[in-house]
Amino acid sequence: MDESDALLAALRRAADPDAAGAVERLLRQASDADLARINAVRLAAEAGLDEEPVIAALLHGARLGLVEMAWNVLCPSCSGVLEAPASLRGVRPGYHCAFCALDSEPVLDDTVEVTFIVSPRVRRIAAHDPDGLGVWDYHRQVFFGSGVAFPEPDDFAALAQRALVDSVELHAGERMILALQLGPEPLIVLDPVTHAAHSITVAGEPTRERQDLALVFDAARASAGRDTFRPGPLRLSLDNRSDGRVLPTVFRVGPELDKLLGGRRPFLTARRLLSNQTFRDLYRTDTLDIDQRLKILSLTFLFTDLKGSTELYARVGDLVAYDLVRAHFRILHEIVAAEGGAVVKTIGDAVMATFLGPHQAVAAALRMRAAIQGLGVERGADDLMLKIGLHEGPCLAVSLNDRQDYFGQTVNVAARVQQLAAAGGIFATESVVRHAEAARHLAERQITARAELRTLRGIGEPVPVYELT
Repeated sequence: MDESDALLAALRRAADPDAAGAVERLLRQASDADLARINAVRLAAEAGLDEEPVIAALLHGARLGLVEMAWNVLCPSCSGVLEAPASLRGVRPGYHCAFCALDSEPVLDDTVEVTFIVSPRVRRIAAHDPDGLGVWDYHRQVFFGSGVAFPEPDDFAALAQRALVDSVELHAGERMILALQLGPEPLIVLDPVTHAAHSITVAGEPTRERQDLALVFDAARASAGRDTFRPGPLRLSLDNRSDGRVLPTVFRVGPELDKLLGGRRPFLTARRLLSNQTFRDLYRTDTLDIDQRLKILSLTFLFTDLKGSTELYARVGDLVAYDLVRAHFRILHEIVAAEGGAVVKTIGDAVMATFLGPHQAVAAALRMRAAIQGLGVERGADDLMLKIGLHEGPCLAVSLNDRQDYFGQTVNVAARVQQLAAAGGIFATESVVRHAEAARHLAERQITARAELRTLRGIGEPVPVYELT
């Protein structure tokens, strides 16, 4: 048995068998291009599996060394990869896409994706040596993120032929001159290696006189420029003063380029991974630096508190009560994971968990209430009940006490809503109960959301809070 066989055997022991099988088939049979940036959501769809076990299998694979994980910061317009650090620790506060002439702040909801590449110890692919990739393979496997859905091969070839004016390969220190004939359409010169881009606008009367443009590629990443020329001949001088190879590519800006690069597919976002229980279990401290603050536009928080636990210790004794509280934590963890969330931390007898959407949090809350009531009946502790609070909104992902955590008013509101709940109660804010999928989930289970205005500590005006009964 070679090393890769041993690692795959370990993956089968650690992960869901079907998901592990899908990952193994991918690593053994897929093309080099498909292994350069593995899209977990796409892999699950193609394998006909639920997404969560496939994500978990890839995470286990990364921990074992079968694949390597990358956190790709994307341009919100073109989905080009502006940077690909090995962890969130490498994500910076701001980025510039020269291709789109756009400044952006990374947002974990949709502009930071998580992909996987096969480890060279398992299988070497072309992307492990990107300097050997041709111009289009470099664009597809390195420059753009896994959420870009390129056309099918025949359509891609036809669109590429119409959108591409010319491309060259320049090694360090090399120069080249291209003779172009400018028509009415604008052009853009993009180097996918240094992310440098130069826009060429065409305006005015046609000319027969030669026009000149000199572009230099150096260590300055994502440099951008713009010039206007008349229709007619253009001598484009390209000078590589960087330490490596560059691939300056001249595109026609128009519908063909839009069709070539404009397709999108779902991908694994950083927000989703941070709310994945397997990720939190495997990467407890290897996430954020202490001074990082990364924005999340929407996350749903669930807080619980175990009512009656103090009285339980006095009534049945420390050992029995401790076992019961531990059983309660185990049940809550299982339900959170099953509904696609993650437990952020426990505080005494309380749990703080996150979910991507309100509907998942609502489903988890209803299951938790029923499960803890059942546990109390089974163990002769009928007074053991949960108090649950739910709220959805923006927040910051931060590092607190050597673990990935969340900060902001949304977190505070969720905790205070939980404090309003009576024993066995579930309280939620309007952003939760008005969410379409959450409302449908409640209606299907004949759960009523009864509203009342309540004052929350630190919130100036009373806010509507809904009790789910």
